[in-house]
Amino acid sequence: RKIINQDHGIDTAYDLKLIEFAKPSLENKTKVTGDFKIKNINRTVGTMLSGEIAKRYGAEGLPDDTITLNLTGSTGQSFMAFGMKGITINLTGDCNDYVGKGLSGAKIKVKLPKECTIKSDENIIVGNTVLYGATSGEFYANGKAGERFAVRNSGATAVVEGVGDHGCEYMTGGLAVILGTTGRNFAAGMSGGLAYVYDADGTFASKVNREMVDLYRLDETSGDEVLEELLK
Repeated sequence: RKIINQDHGIDTAYDLKLIEFAKPSLENKTKVTGDFKIKNINRTVGTMLSGEIAKRYGAEGLPDDTITLNLTGSTGQSFMAFGMKGITINLTGDCNDYVGKGLSGAKIKVKLPKECTIKSDENIIVGNTVLYGATSGEFYANGKAGERFAVRNSGATAVVEGVGDHGCEYMTGGLAVILGTTGRNFAAGMSGGLAYVYDADGTFASKVNREMVDLYRLDETSGDEVLEELLK
């Protein structure tokens, strides 16, 4: 049987320049900040950089905001998958599916360009299955997320302006703040964590899978301080 060598493009991966840029942080925990442009052909950006952090510092990662990357453009799939603590991403643009898959302490902030005229609470800015299996970290989106948002999230904190179907499915921990509408089957199999949802049109209760969750109005439980801090 003939063996064909495959070229996966590792030698030209986008992360290589990020790793080079972040050497002071990787070697001495020195804070660095840089500006980069990104295209949707660049997939799994941030994952190799996170791997370098994990090699050196294990699950603890680096102190928050050690490596700050200001990106402009559209990201490919699995942006910041397994993103490690110590990385902060400020993205002006939009994202594909699986943003922050397995997020492990990184901070991701996605916002619309200033010149963009679309309404953020009516348009999707990040794709499907965002924060799948996330364990820690933070995620903020200046727009809506697609379907299956925060599925199997066990510890990350997220703020978005709306989600599609199956939001917070099988979630076991963490916190989701949804400042807009949700799709159907919200919280199916959700066994832990908290979700705060702004029910502007009064339809949210009909979209929730009630098998494992209870619904409360905010004035019936604590949480005001948490929301105020997250929404600053």
